[in-house]
Amino acid sequence: MRILIIDNEPALRSGLRQLVNSIGKPEDQVEEAEGVMTGLDKIASFDPDLVFLDIEMEDGTGFDLLKQLNNPSFQLIFTTAHNKYAIQAFKFSAIDYLLKPVDPGELAASMEKARTNIRKSDLNNQLAVLMQQLSAKPGPDKKIVLKDIESTYFVKISDILYCEAGGTYTKFYIDGSDPILVSKNLKEYEAILEPHGYLRTHHSYLVNPDKIKMYDKTDGGALILVSGHSIPVSQRKKEMILQILENR
Repeated sequence: MRILIIDNEPALRSGLRQLVNSIGKPEDQVEEAEGVMTGLDKIASFDPDLVFLDIEMEDGTGFDLLKQLNNPSFQLIFTTAHNKYAIQAFKFSAIDYLLKPVDPGELAASMEKARTNIRKSDLNNQLAVLMQQLSAKPGPDKKIVLKDIESTYFVKISDILYCEAGGTYTKFYIDGSDPILVSKNLKEYEAILEPHGYLRTHHSYLVNPDKIKMYDKTDGGALILVSGHSIPVSQRKKEMILQILENR
């Protein structure tokens, strides 16, 4: 696997290279670049399978670099200091990221995932979702990237009916489409979708409020969606949910 590390800090670049060499396979090739322009040149000459990309660099950002590429086919892992907003955007797009200082265990897992997915990249579409999220422009067309065992889906947030927890998995019910089972827990998606108004009505359910048709008071109370699905509301959350619905 050809691996390219793009970071403007020599010490961090060198440290990451040492970790990559210790974790990777003997046949792996590792190259470095220190910024946007040298990174673009190295991508053109080296044709990497995997790129570790810093966000803030002296001659621009990692996003500036990506905007200048046509149809990138490599696997991408952002390396970043803690930035809550950027990380939220990464989660929406399902693009991998590592926090600095890089944890060896997380690095090994990310490299293994990248190795498995070489040349099966949906990077262009994922980057479109990432840039849309970073733009901070509200709107019904914002998307989230969902991956199951076989496929990658680009789903409008407004098309999601509700999410249902199933252990460490989450099942997404989409208006007009088949459900999608994703190997991440509901709590993670609650953090992503709550800013868009989604309601955690029950420990197992996260609901798009725009898809709620009515509240049914029988049998302990449930939300009836436009699709006809009935979603339970826990007793301790009933008052809060009803107040939110009344104030819409």
